[in-house]
Amino acid sequence: MAVDIFSIQFPFADIWLLIGRLIFGFIFIMFGLNHLMQLEGLTQYAKAKGVPSTKVIVALTGIQLLFGGLTILLGIYPEIGALAIIVFLIPTTFIMHNFWALNDPQMKMIEMTNFMKNMGLLGACFMFLAIPGPWPLGLQTILGLPSLW
Repeated sequence: MAVDIFSIQFPFADIWLLIGRLIFGFIFIMFGLNHLMQLEGLTQYAKAKGVPSTKVIVALTGIQLLFGGLTILLGIYPEIGALAIIVFLIPTTFIMHNFWALNDPQMKMIEMTNFMKNMGLLGACFMFLAIPGPWPLGLQTILGLPSLW
């Protein structure tokens, strides 16, 4: 059952969504830029976790995160961006932050924190998919572009 959350008039709902997507999008833009600017270090980390073709994968996921963050921040087809982030987060969370496989209590805590952070971000992406587009105050609305669904 589809629910049009914008048919119910919450005070400043469009502003809250704008603020949330600016913050959320910015985080993923920064994650993407970090992947590209710290390519060597992240490649070594991914290689240690058993990721194949690490340098290519790290670079491609950096572009993927940058793309996802930009679509959400700008409000232009954010559904595609949310899906790109979901496709990144699911394997990354379980492969890179497998805290259950670690013995060192400090490393276990760090990886568990990252695992839980990613799960929260993943949940937010799934919620973004439920928001009907085009989003208020987004570039897609301003340009008059149609919704994907």
